Amino acid sequence: MIFNFRIVSDGAETFKREIKIDAQATFLDLKNAICDSVGYDKTMMDSFFICDDGWEKRKEITYEDMDLDSDQEAWLMDDAVLEDFIDDEGQKLLFVFDYMTDRAMFMEMTEMIPGKTLKDPVCTLSLGQAPKQTVDMDEFDAQVDAKAAKAIPSAEDLDEEFYGSDAYNPDEFEAEGFDEMDFN
Repeated sequence: MIFNFRIVSDGAETFKREIKIDAQATFLDLKNAICDSVGYDKTMMDSFFICDDGWEKRKEITYEDMDLDSDQEAWLMDDAVLEDFIDDEGQKLLFVFDYMTDRAMFMEMTEMIPGKTLKDPVCTLSLGQAPKQTVDMDEFDAQVDAKAAKAIPSAEDLDEEFYGSDAYNPDEFEAEGFDEMDFN
């Protein structure tokens, strides 16, 4: 059986890849096919996450065992066979390619082709430029700070419309039960 994966990234709007790979291949084979299609260094630490329909991470399949949480089972890419983890069209995965910034590619297994095999994975669609594999941390911190500054309103932005109607009368507010509570 052959799996077809569609891959996109919110870090690059026009980026899209499709990879066809045999269902009996490993996650390491899939990682290498993705890295080849985007020009990434294959030796970098990264992980796949099997996700639910809301993109919540359920299982991690990692490049190297970090033994960070011994309570959670760890699967390694070179041992984990795709068909052991993926059995439905529409299965969602994340490929976290940059652990420092938690940047990822969103993946969906879009098609199962039964009765066929594929010796080597193949990139069947390549659109746009992939996001950089790593980013300069000073540049990344500046971007995070800029986004945070936009999200937090300044004092000048907090006018009467922010608080609501200018007809608000604080005397109309009744705090029922507060006078009976013991705050000591």
